[in-house]
Amino acid sequence: MALNCKLSGFKVRLPSDNAKPKKVRGFTGGWKWWMKLLLFFLVLGIIIVSLWVLSEKRDDAGSRKEEISSLWEEQARILKEKFNVSKNQLQALASLFSKSDQDILQMKVHHWKCEENCSRLIICLIKICWWVMVGIIAGCRISDFCGRFWSPMQKEVQLQPQVNLYQWQKQQPHSQGSSKVSAMWMRKLLYMLVLGGIALSIWLLWSMSKNVVLRRRETLANMCDERARMLQDQFNVSMNHVHALAILVSTFHHGKKPSAIDQKTFAEYAERTAFERPLTSGVAYALKVLHSEREQFEKQHGWTIKKMEIVDQSPVEDYIPAKLDPSPIQDEYAPVIFSQETVSHIISIDMMSGKEDRDNILRARASGKGVLTSPFKLLKSNHLGVVLTFAVYNTDLPPAATPRQRIEATEGYLGASYDVPSLVEKLLHQLASKQTIVVNVYDTTNVTAPIKMYGPTVANVGMVHISNVDFGDPLRRHEMHCRFKEKPPLPWMAITSSVGALVITLLVGYIFYAAINRIEKVEDDYNEMMKLKVQAEAADVAKSQFLATVSHEIRTPMNGVLGMLQMLMDTELDETQQDYALTAHASGKDLISLINEVLDQAKIESGRLELEAVSFDLHAVLDNVLSLSCGKAHKKGIEFAVYISGRVPEIVMGDPGRFRQIITNLVGNSIKFTERGHILVTVHLTDELREDRPEDMDEVLKEHKEIVQNGKDTSYNTLSGYPVVDRWKSWENFRSLNGTEASDIMRLLVTVEDTGVGIPYDAQSRIFQPFMQADSSTSRTYGGTGIGLSISKCLVELMHGEIGVVSEPGIGSTFTFTAALAKGQLNALDMKWYQFKSTVTEFQGLRALVVDGRSIRAKITSYHLQRLGISVETTFSLKTAFSYTSNNCNAGLMTHFDMVLVEEDAWSKETSLALPCLINELRQNGRDRHPEDCPKILLLASSNTTELDQFKSTIDGVIKKPLCLSLMTKSFQQALGIGDWRQRDRSLRSLLNGKQILVVDDNAVNRKVAAGTLKKYGAIVTCVESGKAALGMLQPPHKFDACFMDLQMPEMDGFEATREVRSMENKVNEQIRSQVESVGMLENVVHWHTPILAMTADVIQATQEEYMKCGMDGYVSKPFEEEQLYSAVAPFFGSG
Repeated sequence: MALNCKLSGFKVRLPSDNAKPKKVRGFTGGWKWWMKLLLFFLVLGIIIVSLWVLSEKRDDAGSRKEEISSLWEEQARILKEKFNVSKNQLQALASLFSKSDQDILQMKVHHWKCEENCSRLIICLIKICWWVMVGIIAGCRISDFCGRFWSPMQKEVQLQPQVNLYQWQKQQPHSQGSSKVSAMWMRKLLYMLVLGGIALSIWLLWSMSKNVVLRRRETLANMCDERARMLQDQFNVSMNHVHALAILVSTFHHGKKPSAIDQKTFAEYAERTAFERPLTSGVAYALKVLHSEREQFEKQHGWTIKKMEIVDQSPVEDYIPAKLDPSPIQDEYAPVIFSQETVSHIISIDMMSGKEDRDNILRARASGKGVLTSPFKLLKSNHLGVVLTFAVYNTDLPPAATPRQRIEATEGYLGASYDVPSLVEKLLHQLASKQTIVVNVYDTTNVTAPIKMYGPTVANVGMVHISNVDFGDPLRRHEMHCRFKEKPPLPWMAITSSVGALVITLLVGYIFYAAINRIEKVEDDYNEMMKLKVQAEAADVAKSQFLATVSHEIRTPMNGVLGMLQMLMDTELDETQQDYALTAHASGKDLISLINEVLDQAKIESGRLELEAVSFDLHAVLDNVLSLSCGKAHKKGIEFAVYISGRVPEIVMGDPGRFRQIITNLVGNSIKFTERGHILVTVHLTDELREDRPEDMDEVLKEHKEIVQNGKDTSYNTLSGYPVVDRWKSWENFRSLNGTEASDIMRLLVTVEDTGVGIPYDAQSRIFQPFMQADSSTSRTYGGTGIGLSISKCLVELMHGEIGVVSEPGIGSTFTFTAALAKGQLNALDMKWYQFKSTVTEFQGLRALVVDGRSIRAKITSYHLQRLGISVETTFSLKTAFSYTSNNCNAGLMTHFDMVLVEEDAWSKETSLALPCLINELRQNGRDRHPEDCPKILLLASSNTTELDQFKSTIDGVIKKPLCLSLMTKSFQQALGIGDWRQRDRSLRSLLNGKQILVVDDNAVNRKVAAGTLKKYGAIVTCVESGKAALGMLQPPHKFDACFMDLQMPEMDGFEATREVRSMENKVNEQIRSQVESVGMLENVVHWHTPILAMTADVIQATQEEYMKCGMDGYVSKPFEEEQLYSAVAPFFGSG
């Protein structure tokens, strides 16, 4: 029954009791998963960048060591392959490593240092990122820890539902203001991070673009330096060969008389050795001729010394030396006498007549080294070139000659012309990358007016690199200017990287911006949720108070109704009046049961139902269930039995009341829906179901397993003969059966089997839902609210167990549940579970024979007899029992039976007279020497049948089923004549007879009912109407043995009154200990403690802990029930 109402002051509609609470997504909800995903990608990106930087750094370290050596190896390979340079010449070239190369190397080292600094900066940034990530992770962990630390506090807050809504609303503006301030700072921090990301992307673009420019500049420098070096090296090699040719002329022309060289020889030799001078366009030798020797010289050679033409020349093939003018008169002449065929047109031309050549000749003979001219257009050619001149000395020149001595020792001059454009073009043609850059060669001897020796005319734009070229003349300076032909491409890598960083920054900024907005929304939702939560908790408190009030207000008049009906039934009534009273009393108890179920459901849904942990007797609990339900089973003619496996401990620890409630609900359902057959309750350990240990399985469990596996006739092996469902299917989905328990924890398997109408297949999945019936018609046919199974399921889950069902329509149902209980201690056993426990030592050693045609029923009967210490043997028919009985009366046998228990079904018409006649015959003819050894014949019957009335004279007694310990004890005591069975019952009258009881209740009807109930059991009752009046009555010394006190009373409730009574008793006890008051003045009582039992109609608040806190000793719920009243007073009056 759902209690939907509106409570004043809260305006909150209570949800129905079966509604499930909805989860609210908070800070750990909707956006936490993408935060984790983002964190994962950030960590992954940092790891990849770290590995890439480290690998690049390691590769750069190796490449820098190999770059110079590989560069020189390439240069050496080109020189060796293209110009046929030997190893010795390469070594000589290596020794000529110029200062420009050192400058280039220093530039490379500086560039490498810049790269290393950049790498260090990147590594530093990566470390900073790693520390930031560590901080983020640590912050998450700390927040998680704080959340875990805070969650118990929140639970404690949840356990205090009496929240002041007004105070909470007063605190809200402050918390909302702090959250807005934190959001504002988060936004500012976000803006700073976004600006930092934009600045980082700009810096990344600038850095990578600069790096691209540096690499392009480095590439240009390498290419330009390579070409300049190759040009310089090849020129030096060629100059060495020219020098060698000068020495050859000095040796073989001037050192021999007559000369060994003429024009033909010189021309042929120069042509054959031209490959050693690949850069020269031609060589020639000019003889030093004084003016006094000119005439003789011209006669000797047959031609006139001609003057060098300095104007623009016609093509070489049109050049005719005979048309040139004679050389003007001067002190000295240098006519060409030998020349290479390529420059044969300059023979007879005076080299001293040209200004550049004259300066070269003068410097060459004074210095003794090769000298170069400034660039000029070569004779009969439009190309710019230079002339290299070496002085040829006679052999008498001393090694350390002075310039004067060199001038005087000069014999002639050897010159070599170089066509610079052709030379450079040829060099560039040998390189594969000649088309990528533009090369210009300049003579920069005059810095203000450099002379371009090679290259196109280009504007001075773009990147340019200048490499110095040393041709061996210290007075001449030459440079090579290099530029890229094409404009540099856009730095797409830098652009894409910076744009990517910018996009990532904006994306992360947007994500965090959305997260901040989401957090604000969640905080707003959280505040709204907390407001609703406080209202809901207040409504829940009101609901609980409402339920408590309803419970009290309903139970209070019901207490009067049931109490008066019970007192009415104790008077003399006729049969009709007695029937009316019984019907009214039963209806009232049904109403109380319904109220209990509804309130239990409310407690379960509010989470306030807690289980006790006390030691109790499991057998006594099931005996109690059996005794409470046997009346209904008798009325319907249903056989009802309980069986507990021998492996189950007798004493366990748990909540006996809730454990009994589960079984009572399941048994009540079985009785309600069963019209014929039986109901069987069995208890086993789950360890008995393990397939790897079949020896641990109980015999009854084995019987059921054999029925399933072998397909035996179930009508023979069941309790009543009716077919049953396969109980093994009811627990096949239990997960707890495969787990392991602690050493002190055991898991019980409780099964309730019936042969009722069964449950439709489509309804089996919803029978454990509150207020659900298997069929809508069953609520009218069988009655009920549908709460019992739902409560049972909740209680099973609280016991860390599972519940299941298997059912077939028309055959029956089997409910099975598990419960985790601890092993109890006998000394800690609660006394209230001993109410049906009797002394069984007087039955020890007795032997019984059970005659039953069904093996399972015989085993269950044997189980109950063995609880009394009786040894049992079973047989399946009376024919077999004849031999047992006849031999039993033979005095010579060492073994005998004290009783024969015959099942009602085995007492057939054909053989029903045999066993009694045999016993009578033995008794009458005196063959029995020991009459006490003859067995007693007892009949096991489920109900009184007229067919058995004729055999009452031949049997010794009838034991009514279902079998329980108390009924069997009384029956055996009466049949066997053991003890005084009339005095063994520890009745409630024996406990309360003559006891002075004080009843405290503000309701006159309740006082009257309580007084009448207690007086019925012999108690002397005094009633008062308030807690204050009770204080005067219970002031020591007083005469009362116990006090029954109501809880809800005006002025002073039961809790406060109890605390005052305990305070008075403590003061008196302290005075007795300090001997201020004598024991005689206090009626010889050494220690005052009056048992106070709470009378309550509020089952929600009726928990033992609450009563114990205020000093009460127990409680009884209204209306009184004999069993509960006995359990409550037995601990105080049981020994008396």
